[in-house]
Amino acid sequence: MTAVTASSKRQLKRYEESIAQDGLRLTRQRRHVYEVLLGRQDHPTAMEVFLRAKPRMKTLSLATVYNVLETLADRGLVRKVHLDSGSTRYCANNSKHGHFTCTSCGAVMDLPLLPGAQLEKLHQLPRGYTVTQQEVSLHGLCASCRKNHN
Repeated sequence: MTAVTASSKRQLKRYEESIAQDGLRLTRQRRHVYEVLLGRQDHPTAMEVFLRAKPRMKTLSLATVYNVLETLADRGLVRKVHLDSGSTRYCANNSKHGHFTCTSCGAVMDLPLLPGAQLEKLHQLPRGYTVTQQEVSLHGLCASCRKNHN
């Protein structure tokens, strides 16, 4: 397993509590998939999670990974991130944030919101509408690709 930070331990504890509240068991597969997400927060696809998890759990199937990711998303423990027309990616960072995607190498990184930022107030919604979810996605070149393009 990758190094587990204090924040990752808190998130794992939340997951364990959420699963228990719903009367589900915290199986080895569920725990391992979530640990993979917490280990490298680079917004992997389900296939990437599967490929990272498989070496330590030979019996793990891609279908199980998809099911675990759905369970995590349903409980609000991970966010599904839809960038352009590509595959759904998964983000274990539950704080309000946006994403920056490098148009050259495809890397995705979290963009923390500035203190006091209220994205829902940037647009005028039609009367009676309410925001239930927001996605902020910026695109450009990461520092490494920008350096290589000059």
